[in-house]
Amino acid sequence: MNLGYFDYPLPINEPVLSYAPGSPERAKQKQVLAELKKKPIEIPMYIGGKAVKSGNKKSIHPPHEIAHTLAYFHAGEQKHVTQAIDAAMNAKESWGAMPWEERAHIFLKAADLLATKYRAYINGATMLGQSKSVYQAEIDSACELIDFLRFNVHFLSEIYKQQPVSSPGVHNRMEWRPLEGFVLAITPFNFTAIGGNLPTSAAMCGNVVVWKPANTQVYSAQMFMKILKEAGLPDGVINLIYVDGPTIGKVCFAHPDFGGVHFTGSTGVFNNMWKTIGENVHQYKTYPRIVGETGGKDFVVIHRTADPDVAVAALARGAFEFQGQKCSAASRAYLPSNLAEEIKTKLISELKTMKMGTVEDFSNFINAVIDEKSFDNITSYIDKAKKDKKVNIIAGGKYNKKEGYFIEPTVIETKDPRYVTMCEEIFGPVLTIYVYDESEFEKILGIVDTTSPYALTGSILAKDRNAVKLATEKLRNAAGNFYINDKPTGAVVGQQPFGGARGSGTNDKAGSMINLYRWLSARTIKETFNPAVDYRYPFLNEA
Repeated sequence: MNLGYFDYPLPINEPVLSYAPGSPERAKQKQVLAELKKKPIEIPMYIGGKAVKSGNKKSIHPPHEIAHTLAYFHAGEQKHVTQAIDAAMNAKESWGAMPWEERAHIFLKAADLLATKYRAYINGATMLGQSKSVYQAEIDSACELIDFLRFNVHFLSEIYKQQPVSSPGVHNRMEWRPLEGFVLAITPFNFTAIGGNLPTSAAMCGNVVVWKPANTQVYSAQMFMKILKEAGLPDGVINLIYVDGPTIGKVCFAHPDFGGVHFTGSTGVFNNMWKTIGENVHQYKTYPRIVGETGGKDFVVIHRTADPDVAVAALARGAFEFQGQKCSAASRAYLPSNLAEEIKTKLISELKTMKMGTVEDFSNFINAVIDEKSFDNITSYIDKAKKDKKVNIIAGGKYNKKEGYFIEPTVIETKDPRYVTMCEEIFGPVLTIYVYDESEFEKILGIVDTTSPYALTGSILAKDRNAVKLATEKLRNAAGNFYINDKPTGAVVGQQPFGGARGSGTNDKAGSMINLYRWLSARTIKETFNPAVDYRYPFLNEA
């Protein structure tokens, strides 16, 4: 029974703590890191609210300290996917019928738990499990995830208010229903906030979810699942399982109750999923929603009027924070001939000041890449560049995986604007630069637009407003998130809704109302107060 119309005003973004020396949050974070490392834990799956242990235990090691065992997770198999779907469908009716304010308060409570009691724990899990510095963990697993929960409650309350007009004697209303069936959420290693947002944004709309995180994100995913359970999430609404991609695809994409997929990951995997869903579409009760944010080859274009120091800072942060493993990380840069030498000299100098090592040492700007497979892939590009006479490694290029998966911030200079590392996604601390004739700015914009199949993020650095205007127009379809005089990373919920098109995904803009529409199915209801009793219209009369 609804006894009032409940409003959820636009929240403010969660303040980012500094973790400066002497600060209470720094001391607390150090304490929690030590606590989390003290003893390995066993991580179950969560199906229908129950902790499920398969017995097939896989170890988790911090990428920066591979000799240390952080935890063991219980890997699932095909039967666990089926169980998760069954649990979700069993919870569907009661969850969809729960009044909106009751659903909303679960996620608002989870946000408050993240902001207070569990802040250091979600950050610590992200730091240790995904090798993020304390600041990168803070802006991701604390602030961004808190923002997703609070802003999505506000956005959904605004959607529910949207109603059609009515005419005399008629009342029209719109129901914003959850989708039929279940939603599959497949989340990546690189952002704990994405891992939390993909299942909860769909669940908030009244949907039930099967959540499969990357194995390299299990440690922080289970921490967030515990927080959701403490916040009062009913059993079966979100079911957390650890299975491989082919297994989950085989079961979910062949299930008649498959209602949609919320995905962040590689373009190749997403393309294959889309193909499989298309081939199976005749089996589903309704057309499923397919939402994906995929790859990127993000650019920085520097105009001849740019401030060289701004350019250096944008490249240093944009390319190398979190070891270049952000979907939005700067991985190709275009330097004008009049500024190129100054920018390169200053950038090389800055990179020499970056310390690399474990996350427990807060003075380290660079930590480890996520795992050995990623390490080997990234270093293969570096090795090829070392042997290629057409390019020159002007900074970094060294790497070691004896104690952790460490790769120096590496800058490759090429004379070919379509060299392989200007085109292909590497997902690591590798930036490729190309120097163009400062008089050919418009020409280089055309090259930027056509070099890569992706279109996620990009930026223009310039003091000349006409250059900014031209770049904004010419690169309109080259990036879903475009930055002027800033690095191409760091989107904030509610401020810069995130997502790209072309090979970068469906551009459904996480962190905005746009994304939530994808998890709703509208029903229009017309009620006539004085219905007709005769089929005849006045025009039928002769006179």
